[in-house]
Amino acid sequence: MADKMNMSHDDEVLIERRFVRKDKDINEDIAWAKINKDVLKSMDRPRAAYWVIFAVSFLVFMVGVVCAYYQYETGLGVANLRNPQVWGLYISTFIFWIGMSHSGTLLSAILHLMHADWRKPIYRFAEAMTTFSLMTAGLFVMIHLGRLWEFYYVIPYPNERWTWPNFASPLVWDGIAISTYLTSSIVFLYFGMIPDLAICRDRATGFRKTFYRLLSLGWMGTDRQWANFRVTYLTIACFLIPLAVSVHSIVATDFAVSIQPGWHVTSFPPYFVAGALYSGCAAIITLFIILRYVFRFEEYMTKPILDKICKLTFAIAMVWTYLNLIEYASVWYGDNEYAKETLIYRATGPYAPYWWAMNFLGSIVPLTLAFKSLRGHMTTMMIVSILLNLGMWLERFMIVTPTFSHGHHPWTWSDDWMPNWIQFAIVIGSFGWFNMLFMLFCKIFPTISMYEVKEMVYHRSEATRQTNKQADQTAA
Repeated sequence: MADKMNMSHDDEVLIERRFVRKDKDINEDIAWAKINKDVLKSMDRPRAAYWVIFAVSFLVFMVGVVCAYYQYETGLGVANLRNPQVWGLYISTFIFWIGMSHSGTLLSAILHLMHADWRKPIYRFAEAMTTFSLMTAGLFVMIHLGRLWEFYYVIPYPNERWTWPNFASPLVWDGIAISTYLTSSIVFLYFGMIPDLAICRDRATGFRKTFYRLLSLGWMGTDRQWANFRVTYLTIACFLIPLAVSVHSIVATDFAVSIQPGWHVTSFPPYFVAGALYSGCAAIITLFIILRYVFRFEEYMTKPILDKICKLTFAIAMVWTYLNLIEYASVWYGDNEYAKETLIYRATGPYAPYWWAMNFLGSIVPLTLAFKSLRGHMTTMMIVSILLNLGMWLERFMIVTPTFSHGHHPWTWSDDWMPNWIQFAIVIGSFGWFNMLFMLFCKIFPTISMYEVKEMVYHRSEATRQTNKQADQTAA
C-alpha cells in the first residue's frame, strides 16, 4: 500500500475504479491521478470568489488593526471600558475563538481513532481552522491586557530579575494552555501533511519546489516511513484529545473559581467544552460549504459527508441545551440568592433580548438539522451554521456582561452599558484576520488529504469488488 501511494503519474492514470456506489461518502470511480490533479489545481486556480473573500477579509482586518492602534495610542477609555465593565467584548470573543478551535483537532483525532473514513476529505481544513482560531484567540488575550508590551509576564520563563508570573492568576493559566494547545495543533497539522507535501514537491517548479522539498523532510514513501508515520500520527492524536478538553476546562475554571454571581457554577467545565464543540462543528459546516464551491471540491466534499457533520452538530447542540438547562436549574433551585437574581436579570433586564436570542439560536434553530431534506440544502445549512455561531457568540457575551452589570454590590451596577464601535470593529477585524489566514493556507497547502482520500477510494473499491465477487459466486 505504501508503494502505491507514491506511484508515478503514468501508473496512477492506469488505476481506475469501475464500481460506483452513489450512497457512499465519496465516488469510488475517482482515479488516483485525478485526485492529485484536482487538489493541486485548487491551489493554483481557485474560483474568483476566493479573491473576493480574501480581499474583503484583508480590508476588515485592517479596520480592526487601525482601531486597535487607536486604542493603544489613546487608552482603553475609547473602547468604553470602565468599572465594572472591564472586559467588554474582548474576553467574550476570546472564549468564542477558543471554543471554535476545539472541533477541528479534537474531532479529527477522535474520528481518526474510530477509523471513520468520512473524515478524510475534510479533516485537514478543520485542523487548520483550529490553528488559526487559537492564533486569533491569543490576540484577544493581548488586547485585553491593554499594555501589550507586558505580555511576557504571562509566560513562565527564568530571567535575570528572578521574577515569575503569578501562577494563581487565570490569565497565566490561559497563556500556558493556549501556547501548549497551539504548539500541539501545529505539529498535528504539519505532520499529517508530510506525504501530501511530497506530492506537491514532485509536481512544483521553481521556488515552490524548494519550499515543498524543505517541508516534506525527504519523504519517499518507503514502508519504514509509512510505519513510523502511522505510529507517530496516532500517538499525537491520543495526546491531543485530553489536551483539547483541558484547555477549555481551564477557560471555564477562570470563571468558576470566582465568587461573581452566575459564574461560581461547577457545571461550567463540561458546559464550556460542549459549547466549544458546538461552535466548532457549526464553523466546519460553514467552511465546508465555502471550500466546496470556491475550490471545486464537489466530488470530494459530498452531501453525505455534510449530512454526517450536521447530525453530529445536532447531537452536540442537544447536549449543550441539556447542560444549559442544568445551569439554570442548579441556580434556580440553589441557595445562592445573588446568582438567582442574576439569572432573572438576564431574562428580564436590559440584556434580555440577547439572552432570549441566545437560547433560540442555540436550542431551537439546530432542530432544523433533524430534517434530512434541510441537511442536503447547501444554502439553508450555510445560513443555519452562521446563526448557530451567532448564538454561541451571544452565549459568551451573556456569560460576561450581565454578571459585571449586576454583581454583588448595587453601587457598581451599570444597566446602561453597551460596547461601542471600537470594540465591535476590533471583534469584526478578528474575523477578517482568521479568514485571511485560512484562505492563505488553502492557497499554499493541500486542503484535502490526497493520500487519505486515495486510501478511502482504494478500500471502498476493494470492499465493493469483494461484495460483487461473493454475489457472483452465490448466483453461480
